[in-house]
Amino acid sequence: MGEGELDNLARIGQLKKEAPDRAEIVGLIRSGRTRLADAKNGSLSLESRFDLAYNAAHALALAAMRGHGYRPGSRYQVFQCLVHTLDLPIEEQRILIEAHRRRNLAEYEGHVEVDENLVDAMVRVASELSVRLNGP
Repeated sequence: MGEGELDNLARIGQLKKEAPDRAEIVGLIRSGRTRLADAKNGSLSLESRFDLAYNAAHALALAAMRGHGYRPGSRYQVFQCLVHTLDLPIEEQRILIEAHRRRNLAEYEGHVEVDENLVDAMVRVASELSVRLNGP
């Protein structure tokens, strides 16, 4: 599943080859699933749910990358590589890439631009990542 592409990214310095660490991967999956559960809590503000869903997806995507023996050079790369690490359809990958763009707007420019549809889509995609990592 995409190992050649990941190797190419490592060769040009975009990813770093690093042996998987089982404890790290288990911790990332646990963290991602906990945040995903919290992101589903409709009593929280939309911005909080966005942050939780984004960080859940990131932790799960990073667990997948670490499981393949790579470490990213940036947060964005874990989402870009999902097509290779978890065989995620490009349409779902695009949701996380858009979420990353909006996260950066909020984080670095103070411009919060989230809506219920995006948060729901992020929760759906993060849930799919969790399933693809062998468990709901």
